[in-house]
Amino acid sequence: MPRPLRRFFPNGGGHHHREKDRTLFGFTVFLMSESVIFLAFIVSYIALRLTAETWLPPGVKGPEVSTSIIIYTVVLLSSSLVIYLAERALERGKINLFRLLWLTTSAMGSFFLYGEIKEWLSNSFGPSTGLVGSTYYLLTGFHGLHVTAGIILQLIMLGRSFIPHNYDKGHFGATAVSLFWHLVDAIWIILFSLLYLWKA
Repeated sequence: MPRPLRRFFPNGGGHHHREKDRTLFGFTVFLMSESVIFLAFIVSYIALRLTAETWLPPGVKGPEVSTSIIIYTVVLLSSSLVIYLAERALERGKINLFRLLWLTTSAMGSFFLYGEIKEWLSNSFGPSTGLVGSTYYLLTGFHGLHVTAGIILQLIMLGRSFIPHNYDKGHFGATAVSLFWHLVDAIWIILFSLLYLWKA
């Protein structure tokens, strides 16, 4: 097995080892498929922006960069560091620190979702307001679903940490959720740049 992957499977060997390899392969395919879906949405959005004769209907302002959306964005991106530290704590057997940091990540993600909903409610446009509205709510809504899924998975992994010896044979589940969360955060950087920084 390649050395970078050995930390996923500290006990290695035999049937258990092969099952872990298959799980890793399946999860990698899942992440790639999610990335392709987002890529398709993003490319479509860029194509629409470049070809649309009128992007903003008369009297309608697009998404505005506000202090609040910057705060929500910083919190979400910072959660990637927190979940990374949580994963490292789990590797070192510091289970209580892992729980604290893991729960903090979930709280930060929930705060971002709260902020996203507030943004939706405060916008001067809705999903039916031309291309700007339909694409904005499609992209942010789809991303929000992935943030929600990430939080649910985090809470499941947190619950499993209270099962005696659950992580004694490795912690692939926590690592997988962490990678998924990093993907969600990276995608938000792209969406924020396209939706908020790219002005018509």
